[in-house]
Amino acid sequence: MRVLIQRVAEASVTIDNTIKSSIEKGLLVFVGIENKDEFSDIQWLSNKIVNLRIFDDENKVPNISVKEKNGDILLISQFTLHASTKKGNRPSYINASKSEIAQKKYEEFINQLESDFGKKIYTGSFGADMKVRLLNDGPITIWIDSKNRE
Repeated sequence: MRVLIQRVAEASVTIDNTIKSSIEKGLLVFVGIENKDEFSDIQWLSNKIVNLRIFDDENKVPNISVKEKNGDILLISQFTLHASTKKGNRPSYINASKSEIAQKKYEEFINQLESDFGKKIYTGSFGADMKVRLLNDGPITIWIDSKNRE
């Protein structure tokens, strides 16, 4: 699994001209799922996201997690995080999981995040054409791949 995390002052997702979800201070998380992802990837990434210390403390040092900040999380599925651009100019998505498998893992990821976070996770709609708006705070943008646990 791959996630792209952005610390945001606000973020929202719109589907068919209707806002589905919106958050204020928190994390916008894009997630890409591949076939070889297992439940251990879900658990590891969920724990990492919830406890990632990227919010400023009273000394302006990024030392507080979204959980400690009582922020929110907006989770958006995005298979293009597994794009391969090795050959030619058209990205290949061969490593991205098939929709029926990815949707199940996406729902498991939401459940794990809610369990670890202790509150509702806001989402888009799996497979929908979504318009995502955000005001990046910092800016802070972090890429994490569960297959590369350095």
